[in-house]
Order: sequence, then structure tokens, then C-alpha cells
Amino acid sequence: MEPLISVIVPAYNAEAFLDQCLESIVAQSYRHLEILVVDDGSTDRTGAISDRWAAQDPRIRVIHQPNGGHSAARNTALDAMTGQLVTMVDSDDIIHPEFVATLLDVMQHTGADIAVGDYTPFDHGTPALDSAHAADSITLFNQQEAILAVLYQQGLTHSPWGRLFKAKLFDRIRFPLDIIYEDLAIIYPLLQQCHLVASTACKLYGYRQHSSNSMRVFSPRRSVVLDVCEQLENHIQNNDRQYLKAARSRLLSAYFNILLLSQQDRSTDYSQLQDRCWTGIKRLRGQCLRDPMVRQKNKLGILVSYLGRWFLCRVAGRHYQPKP
Repeated sequence: MEPLISVIVPAYNAEAFLDQCLESIVAQSYRHLEILVVDDGSTDRTGAISDRWAAQDPRIRVIHQPNGGHSAARNTALDAMTGQLVTMVDSDDIIHPEFVATLLDVMQHTGADIAVGDYTPFDHGTPALDSAHAADSITLFNQQEAILAVLYQQGLTHSPWGRLFKAKLFDRIRFPLDIIYEDLAIIYPLLQQCHLVASTACKLYGYRQHSSNSMRVFSPRRSVVLDVCEQLENHIQNNDRQYLKAARSRLLSAYFNILLLSQQDRSTDYSQLQDRCWTGIKRLRGQCLRDPMVRQKNKLGILVSYLGRWFLCRVAGRHYQPKP
């Protein structure tokens, strides 16, 4: 029998993009879906648009709730879903018509607990997506390889969108509330439950980048990534030291990221935050420089950092472009 697949769409003030998002979901070639749209206390027409789509397609269920943030909306849907498999689509993004079918095929043929597709960033219109030759572009990761790939930022990301999960992975896991980088906070316990992760190079997900995207601009809220990565380092140091070098590589990336991003905002004094990042860079740079798994971008940053903090911020910051 075809498994029921839950599609989770958290939506807050998404009236500009929600129609295009839901249109791409209901057009999936795989039809056995339950589509859970969580209207997270929107003040625009998001709720009305969601209800209109639900009236047109019985697979869509709308949940209206007071605003609680992205994590709360996802958690509400996780509590309500009934599918054996689950995928998540942000309300400003779109998916290829074969998104679900392709990832399901990858999962069934490999026995993976998570199937991951590639994505295409876009601003307007319709991005170039492609589902052809999925079987010829699969990379398999066992549990250890998947954890290392995420922490070393080479081969897998921590994003919850653009992938298909076995629903049981979320039996005891929910997104932490009131923070960004909530996906980074749960990726390690998710992967600890996985025997196999399968990734395809097919570009199945359109990731919209626009001026309101919180990951493209600096705000003090973004510094929570330091808390998340430091907590992960402490947990792994105390419980699973085989991943300690990888956790420190990810933490070093966070220190570089926040230090250089905060330098772009000259209107506010972030000296205390920048001191924290610089102290962390000095603590980790020696061991990360000797680690052959650390990506070259970080190693270049480490080498420049030995010339001093001012030089790092001046030279590296000039060429630094934040990534989603």
C-alpha cells in the first residue's frame, strides 16, 4: 500500500507566497498526502488563503493558532500528523511536481530513514528544478558519516525542508521554541536514530531568498547559533567524543559567521559578542587547523586569524557572503 505522507507547512503572514507554495504541493504526482497548514497567528490573509485551499482539496487541513513562531507551528503539525512519512515545506518556497515521488523512491530503494534532495535558491518567478536521473545521483551516508557530513558542513545540511523523514524519528523530538537555528538544535538527535541517510543531487526544492529572510541579515537573535553549537560541543564531549572534532569545526564556523556578520552593522556596539567569538576562534583554531576534515574555507579563516582580529575582520569580512 502507498504510505500516507504528511506535508507540514508553517505559515505566518505568508499571503504573498502561500498560493504558489500550496499550488506546488497539491500538484504532486504522488497523491496520498495529508497537507497540514499551520496558520501561526497571521495578521494578513494567510488564514483565509489556507481555508480557501482546504475547501478545494480535502487533503488539506488548516490549523489556526496564536502566534508562537516557526518551531511552535511545526510542532503543532508534528503532534497532529498521521502519516508514516513526513516532509516540511516553508510557506514561501515551492517544490517540484516529483518532489515527494522522487524522495519516496529513493527512500524505498535504499532503506534510508531520511531522503534528501538538492535545492535551488530563487528570488521571483519559478526556479529551475529537476527530478531526472534521481537513481543515478544517490549518495548514501551511514549514521556516523551523516553526522560528520552535517557537522563538517560537507555533503549534508541541517535544514528540515527539502527532505523526507520517517515520521517515527519525531516520536520524542520537537523543535525548541523561540530561537532561530532550531533545526541545527535537533539534527544531532535525529541522526542518532538513523541507520542510513540517502541524498540525491536532483534539485527538487525551490528555496526563496528575499529581503525579509532572517538568515540573510544580521540581528542579535542570530547569536543563538553560538549557544546551540556550544551546547552541542559540551554534550558530545561528555557523551560521544568520536564526534568532538566535528562539533568543534561547526562551532568554529559559527564563531567566524557571527564575528564577520556583526561587523557589517556599524550602528550598534556588538563588542561583547565579538569578543566572545574571537575568544572562541583562538581556542579552537589550532586543533581545527590540524584536522584534515575541516573545510578549506575555515582553514583559510584560521590562517588569516593568526595575523590578528583586526586583519581578519578587515580582509575576510570584505569578501564574506552569508549563506542560508
